[in-house]
Amino acid sequence: MSKDAKSPKKLRSNRAALTHKVGYALRHPERVGPYVRRAGRDAWLRVRHPDHVGYYRAVMASDTRRDPEAAVGSRTHDRWLALGQMQFDYLVEHGLRPDHRMLDIGCGNLRGGWRFIDHLDTGHYYGVDISPDILIAAKRTLTERGLQAKLPHLTITGDLRLEFLPDDHFDVIHAHSVFSHSPLSVIDECLAHVGRVLTRTGFFDFTFDRTEGTEHQVLREDFYYRTDTLLTLAAQHHLHARFMEDWEKRPHGQSKIRVSRSPLPV
Repeated sequence: MSKDAKSPKKLRSNRAALTHKVGYALRHPERVGPYVRRAGRDAWLRVRHPDHVGYYRAVMASDTRRDPEAAVGSRTHDRWLALGQMQFDYLVEHGLRPDHRMLDIGCGNLRGGWRFIDHLDTGHYYGVDISPDILIAAKRTLTERGLQAKLPHLTITGDLRLEFLPDDHFDVIHAHSVFSHSPLSVIDECLAHVGRVLTRTGFFDFTFDRTEGTEHQVLREDFYYRTDTLLTLAAQHHLHARFMEDWEKRPHGQSKIRVSRSPLPV
């Protein structure tokens, strides 16, 4: 997604509205066929998998079979590299140290993860994902980068309750392009439990598709939220939360929120 997704006009648009879909189709007729095929596939997967995690796991399996890098939102290898670098640079600039323990929620095929693994001390990276297919691709990335000796944890999960992880363990938790594909119930589940595994001084960064208009979703794959909705949800779980203005300067269409158990510096 390009940075112009944050333009005032784009932030007010409702991509689920019929008028938007018709206008988009008229402007991009070459994309109508692929959209119709994807809509048909997604409708069939929703019938087979009524719960969102099961449905999105099936989406990831389908997308990963075609192209693991495209499955995590990168249309080209250069873009895959650039997005991973962007994630890494931002967290390092915000204090990610080699001795920190990091949890990467929705680690995918290690688009950013391989850089984090290389940066962190051995065994300090823990990546989780709902898709076994993308985790197989992650292990290929790990091998290609020659990072086996860093002993990262790569684990499949069926929810975001994080029950299998220890208390007060992670200094940095990261979820890039996860909540942009999640209904509010999944985000609520994560925020209800993430504080337990964070250290007192740690933080959790997540990106989301921001709207300043009506909250909406497209094909149950892309969800658009108002910032205040997510800040309020974090507060309900006794977490301090802040919209990260400096992330807005990055060439990425999603926005970012940081939450912590302790007050965040302004």
